[in-house]
Amino acid sequence: MSASILEAISKVAATKQLDKDQLQSIILESITSTLSKKLDEENNLTVSFHEKTGGIEIEYDSLVVEHEIRLGQISILDAQKVYNPRARLGDYIHIKKFLSELEPKLVKTVQRTISERLHELDEKRISSDFDQQKNTIVTGRIKSIDDTFGYRIDIGKMEALLPVDQQIENEFYKVGDHIKAYVVNIRIPDKTKSYDKSKSVFILSRIHPEFVKKIFESEIPEIYDGTVKVRKIVREPGVRVKVELESTDPKIDPLRACLSVKGTRLDAIRKELHDEQIDIVVHSDDPEKMVINALGVENVRNVIIERGKSATVIVSDADKVLAIGKLGKNVKLAAKLTGLKMDIYTQDEFDEKKSKERRTISHVTELDGVTRKIAEILKKSGYTSVQDVFIASVDELCNLEGVGRKIAERLKEAAELF
Repeated sequence: MSASILEAISKVAATKQLDKDQLQSIILESITSTLSKKLDEENNLTVSFHEKTGGIEIEYDSLVVEHEIRLGQISILDAQKVYNPRARLGDYIHIKKFLSELEPKLVKTVQRTISERLHELDEKRISSDFDQQKNTIVTGRIKSIDDTFGYRIDIGKMEALLPVDQQIENEFYKVGDHIKAYVVNIRIPDKTKSYDKSKSVFILSRIHPEFVKKIFESEIPEIYDGTVKVRKIVREPGVRVKVELESTDPKIDPLRACLSVKGTRLDAIRKELHDEQIDIVVHSDDPEKMVINALGVENVRNVIIERGKSATVIVSDADKVLAIGKLGKNVKLAAKLTGLKMDIYTQDEFDEKKSKERRTISHVTELDGVTRKIAEILKKSGYTSVQDVFIASVDELCNLEGVGRKIAERLKEAAELF
């Protein structure tokens, strides 16, 4: 191995954060390991750096044989001619030479071993870096945009990737822009596939709920030190996020902690999320109160929770649109936050819903003025519940045999008043 090759490896090692001593140790160990497989213990192999030339010097004892077959042997003719005229078969001749003087095939094997060792160390370093930075926010500069529209990002020691499926819709960057993202995973090349020439990269996300949590921690000291606890985050990336907070100190109001003076803390978070709507939801152990807090509307008239699985919420007419939110996002996120299926009604809508339910389960015989004879006529024609009569028109009822207009109008009025 020539000095130029050593210089090349030194440059590679520098990019992998290896110091000079560590590099030399790897090279010497790799060469010793490779050559030891070709030699016996009696050959007394030593490998060292030649201080003056910077080359690698190999020393070993060669067995004098009739005809040289492998490394560690020397023909008697060469031994007597080059080293010792009195050499005999079975003697050992001490040989000193540079690695580059060995046969090319063996030198290539040594180079490959060194490269593999450097690669292993690099992978260990990458894994160590990942363990340190996993579940944290990193800041980097966008180097390029790949064929799948993923952003390749320089985050210092490592390269990272923000894939399309981890990007916020309608959020665009260009090469050279700085960006913050959350470290979620690491992609390591598959060594079993010869065609996989990719490098290990960190996988980043800007849609992960923990990304929002880490931003809150960086901007709000009470959350960072645990005084205010983040219980849960639900998010429609780029549109809206609900953050459920609980204070561990009765004197600290989670909402005030987030807003701070003039709302500067929340403004900073909103800026990083590119004006995504942020809802601060104060936790409550009361399920009904928690539903109200999650929806974030003022005029909630009633909350009915059924079997701990669903919630019927009655709001004022003016607040229904706010409770549902644009494209239903608000109620959808509130449902995720509370774990309850939610239905939003105004009082009139709820009353009508309950009336319909009552009419549906009530038999026509419960209507005022329905005789046994009329009930039989209705039943025979498929009108069994009060709701059946309610949705029928007067003309439809008049068409029933034995039912005149006056009776039809009376049945219709009774169903409506039921």
